[in-house]
Formats: sequence, structure tokens, C-alpha cells
Amino acid sequence: MSETASDRRMRDYYAARAEEYDRIYQKPERQADLRKIESWLQATLAGCTVLEIACGTGYWTQFYAPHCAKVIALDSALETLAIARTRTPPERVSFAVGDAYRIPMQSGKFDAGFAGFWWSHVPLDRIREFLRGFHAALRPGARVVFLDNRFVEGSSTPISERDAEGNTFQARRLADGSSHRVLKNFPTREELLRILAPVAGALRYHEWEYYWAVEYEVAALN
Repeated sequence: MSETASDRRMRDYYAARAEEYDRIYQKPERQADLRKIESWLQATLAGCTVLEIACGTGYWTQFYAPHCAKVIALDSALETLAIARTRTPPERVSFAVGDAYRIPMQSGKFDAGFAGFWWSHVPLDRIREFLRGFHAALRPGARVVFLDNRFVEGSSTPISERDAEGNTFQARRLADGSSHRVLKNFPTREELLRILAPVAGALRYHEWEYYWAVEYEVAALN
């Protein structure tokens, strides 16, 4: 499938947001969760050869990559990749322009896969398409970690609309005054486990006050 209009909008939004991308991690109420997740992610991916997709500015890459054998991190926006390259040791991490739906990597090359704050931007009708492509780039039995937001009233940006398929959207304003309609889904634990159960072994769900994560082993391609 070629790049969709939705894909372009998302890429353009994060390109425009690059310089202010990490401000979301400065919210005081989220600091305790973030410290716990940093440690957990390091331990979970330690020693692995990791494919990270939608790496953004490398905020999460900087915490786990020093503990890994090798990381290749993809993002579709040159502006966020420019920041990411300043944060990690080049002998451990390689960054590349890449599309999460068309991963330009040799099949079966990695023993772990990671995506932080990407699942929520995948349209509901494209989740299985995304998982098939992602899993195809990993070795059988590879460990996968997804990390994303929970919706917390008063801390999360309000939901501004919902489409016929059940996708939810936020209206976001950047420092330059521009407004953006951004796809942002907040799946429940039950929804995540239902989607992943057919293709995941040793599936585990983790929850903090502001974030969730799932980790599993790639069991099959569907």
C-alpha cells in the first residue's frame, strides 16, 4: 500500500513538532512513572538486537540502547531523526528514514522489536497490517514491546472527535500557532490482549498511572 493522506499528515505533524516533541515528558505528575519505565525498558531489552519503529526524537532510544547489542531505529520525519542522532552512541545505534507500514529491513534480522507511543497512532483497521509487517522483520520468538499512553482526565489532551470506525482524535496546537487533527487511540487492556493473543506468546500487560505497555514473543504471522 502506498503512503496514505493520513500517513502524510502524521509525518508532517511530527516534523513540525520536532523541536517541542519532548515537552510532553516534562509534565511533573508523570515523572515517577517515567523513571520506573526507563528502568523497566532497559532490563526488558538488555542484550538484544532491536528494531525500533517510529523512534521520534530518540527519547526512549537513549535509555535502552546503551544496554543492547545493536539498535536500528526508524522514523519517517527527518526533523525528529536529526535530534535522535545526537542522543545515542553511533557504534550502538543506526538511524534511518523508514515507514512503519513498509519496513525496509531484511526479514528475520532482529531478536527484539520496540515502538514507543506509536500504537495509539495506528488506525484500528490497519493494526493487523502493521503487525504483519513488523513481525516479518523479526526472528521467530523475538521479544516485542509496545509502550503508550493511558487517557487520564486532566493530564491528557481531551478527545475532540471519534470517527465511524471508533478511532479517536485530538486537536493539538503547536508553538507556532498551527492546529493539527491527530489520531490518538487509547485501547483498553482487553482490546490489546484480544488483538495480540493470536500472534503473541508469553503475552504480558503492564500498567502505570499514565502509561501502559505490552511485551510478548512473536508466535506466528497472521
